[in-house]
Amino acid sequence: MEAHSDVFRIQAFHCRGLGSPFNADLCELLADRLDETTTVGRHVIGWPGEASYRADAVPLRLCGALHALVLTGQDADLAAHYPPQSHVVPDWALVNKVMVRHEAFILDWMTSPPQTNEVARSNMIMSGLLVVADLFDRPLRLLEIGASAGLNLQMDRFDFVLGGQKFGPASSELLLAPEWTGPPPPASHLVVESRGGCDINPLDPTDDPDALRLRAYLWPDQKDRVERLNHGMDYARAFPVAVQKTDAISFMEAELAHLQTGVTTVFYSTVAWQYLTDADKAKGESRMAQAGALATRESPLVWLRFEGDGDQPGGAVSLKVWSGGEPLDVVLGRADFHGRWMDWKGLPA
Repeated sequence: MEAHSDVFRIQAFHCRGLGSPFNADLCELLADRLDETTTVGRHVIGWPGEASYRADAVPLRLCGALHALVLTGQDADLAAHYPPQSHVVPDWALVNKVMVRHEAFILDWMTSPPQTNEVARSNMIMSGLLVVADLFDRPLRLLEIGASAGLNLQMDRFDFVLGGQKFGPASSELLLAPEWTGPPPPASHLVVESRGGCDINPLDPTDDPDALRLRAYLWPDQKDRVERLNHGMDYARAFPVAVQKTDAISFMEAELAHLQTGVTTVFYSTVAWQYLTDADKAKGESRMAQAGALATRESPLVWLRFEGDGDQPGGAVSLKVWSGGEPLDVVLGRADFHGRWMDWKGLPA
């Protein structure tokens, strides 16, 4: 098991690389100074599971709890050191005092894993869906694994500029335009027949505590992410989509039981599949292959994923398609985990 200081330093490295120097500095402060003199410190240092970002993400739980105290106005002293008031992290004496006076709140907050719903990850999924719509001129049945609050089930209502081409309704208040290298995606048109998703702990964007959880796990110095989240929640409130409270495998098994003729069934995920156990990943792969063997040109089955794969930079946008015969299995490109850039390859010529 990694020492808590190493876990916080690794998280600091990732925060800095993803454009949040404030959260990186806070994680480094906690790596250097957190000890067992407080209940919160003992709880973190004695964490019973894997504390790293690959599993329980304890640094993000603690940072999220501190940010939630700021957002709810519970600690004015701490808030004075947070963006937009300041971009310099508070000193250790203050952080230590905050962990003591808000001990119950922090410990309760940390019982749940970090949960974000990064709207800019729609860049990766929309680009893949344009490929799918070009392959099959059929309405899409969208099914998201790990959908959180369901914000990325609204993507056809967002405005995009991808590879210099515009997609989506001109009336949208949310514009997503990642830095792009490579050819543009196909200039196809999406028609969504239905949409739904699952999450082991779905969040309701109309519920104030759930909305707070989404906001608190955004990094305080990233105003653009906050603005995207607010727009995404506006769409989710205006066009409600049910996100089932269930695990990925149960959801897949239920939805794969009926592939619809005349509709392209698309399962997708963004930084969710990688957190499943190896046993569940194997079960999901097997179940998709079984259902894919029954897919046809009239009832295609698609699996579109943006996930970390151990390579750098960013993560891989992968596409697997069953429509009769050998499945198409390709990496379409790579992208930043917060959707800031896309390195697009598309389908092989």
